[in-house]
Amino acid sequence: MKIDLNSDMGEGFGPYRLCDDEAMMQVVSSANIACGFHGGDPETMARMVRLAKQNGVGIGAHPGLPDRTGFGRREMPYQPDELRQQMLYQLGALTAIAKAENMTVGHFSFHAAMGNMANRDPALADLMMSAISSVDPNLVVFVTPDSEIERAAKRAKLKTLALFLADRAYDAGGKLVARGLPGALVKEEEAVRARVRRFLTDATVEAIDGTIIAMPARSILVHSDTPGSLELARIVLSEIEASGATLVPAAELAS
Repeated sequence: MKIDLNSDMGEGFGPYRLCDDEAMMQVVSSANIACGFHGGDPETMARMVRLAKQNGVGIGAHPGLPDRTGFGRREMPYQPDELRQQMLYQLGALTAIAKAENMTVGHFSFHAAMGNMANRDPALADLMMSAISSVDPNLVVFVTPDSEIERAAKRAKLKTLALFLADRAYDAGGKLVARGLPGALVKEEEAVRARVRRFLTDATVEAIDGTIIAMPARSILVHSDTPGSLELARIVLSEIEASGATLVPAAELAS
């Protein structure tokens, strides 16, 4: 079995960093690079691209809302076309920086509130996916299973790759438990190992209420801003290796 391990990276800016990006880049197979709005800046983006190149890691755009203070997690009342242009601006910036380093942006992953807004609005999801397809019809879109973004990406004839979030709890309906609620973040080593092992073995996950739900994903996401994220990613990698699965970049797995 082939599997991708990815992380949202480069989400600091200037002298500020959220995690040890250099060490994380040695663990993952794909990096979702912040594009300057919720986090990141041109120099950080270039550093992430160069690190990915050095480590043989696939790179993707990770655009969010223009809200550094709220880290892109607060929804903002932009019109659909405004959101489209914000997304395209960020995708274009990373594409140019990557091209200058002889690298190719291979995938796309919404950050936080921007993705939540598209997942709640089929028309917005269609607008975003159509725009992505017009820029690069070969981009792979990271999705949560059975979501509006997944359906819109398929309508736009874009390849998709479903995510399993190793460090976030799910409810019985397969939705993420909202940040801030008890148990929303999963950080304890044994809990993470058990979740990843179950996912790799059975393609299921135990929801926060104990319900066992299907998790038809091929990529595991570890958030770099989760406390202890580097060690968490190493734990996930060790379970992947123990299962006999092969780690590959997202672009090799999408369908």
